[in-house]
Amino acid sequence: MQNLRAPLCLGLQSLGLSLSEVQIAHLLNYLALIQKWNKVYNLTAVRDPAEMLTHHVLDSLALIKPLRQHLLALRASNQALLIQPDAQLITVRAEPLRLLDVGAGAGLPGVVVAICCPDVLVDCVDAVAKKVAFIQQVSVTLKLNNLRGIHARVERLTQRYTLITSRAFASLLDFTKWSACALAEQGVWLAMKGKHPADELAALPANVQVFHVEQLEVPGLNAERCLVWMRR
Repeated sequence: MQNLRAPLCLGLQSLGLSLSEVQIAHLLNYLALIQKWNKVYNLTAVRDPAEMLTHHVLDSLALIKPLRQHLLALRASNQALLIQPDAQLITVRAEPLRLLDVGAGAGLPGVVVAICCPDVLVDCVDAVAKKVAFIQQVSVTLKLNNLRGIHARVERLTQRYTLITSRAFASLLDFTKWSACALAEQGVWLAMKGKHPADELAALPANVQVFHVEQLEVPGLNAERCLVWMRR
C-alpha cells in the first residue's frame, strides 16, 4: 500500500487536513486490511486499491475538516466554569465525545474518524456480524482504543451519542427515525450524501431540523458529495 502514500498525501493537502505520520500509516494499513478481508468477507464491490483510496478513504476524509470544526465549537460551548468563593476558576472536564457510525459496513467513515480524531469515542454499528468482526479486527490491529464495533440494529441501542453519522446507509427519513433513540438531547446527525437530496429533505418530519447542507469536494472523485447536518 506504500504506492498509495503519495496520492493519499496529495488528497490530504487538497482537503486541507494535517495528519501525523502515525495517522497516515494507519490509513494505509486500514486500506490493506480492507483489501485482505474483502477476499473473504466481500466488504466492498471496489477491488482496486487505488479506487478504494478515492472512493472510500478520501471520500470519508472529506468529512473530517467540517467535523473537526464542529467539535471545536462544541467543546468551546460546553466548557463549564465554576466560580469558587475565593474567585478562582476551575475548569470542569467534559465527558468524552461519542460518535456513532450507523450501517458502518467496512467502517466508513467510522474508522477514518477514529484515526483522525483520537479524542472521539467511535462506535460502528452494523447488523451484519462479519462486518462488525472486521471493524473489531481493525481496532485491534491498529491499536485504536477509541474504536469499537457493535453487532446490533441501531434501533436497539441504549447508549446516547453526541454525533451520529452515516454514509450511503438509508434515506434521511429512515436514518433519523431509526437512530433517534441513540441521539443525545443536544446531539447532531451528519449524513453523507451524493448529490443534494432535495426529495429526502422534503420528506423529513417537523421534529427534524436541517440546519446546514455542506458541499464536499473529494480529490480525484468526479461526483457530487454533500454533508447534511440535522438536529431535533
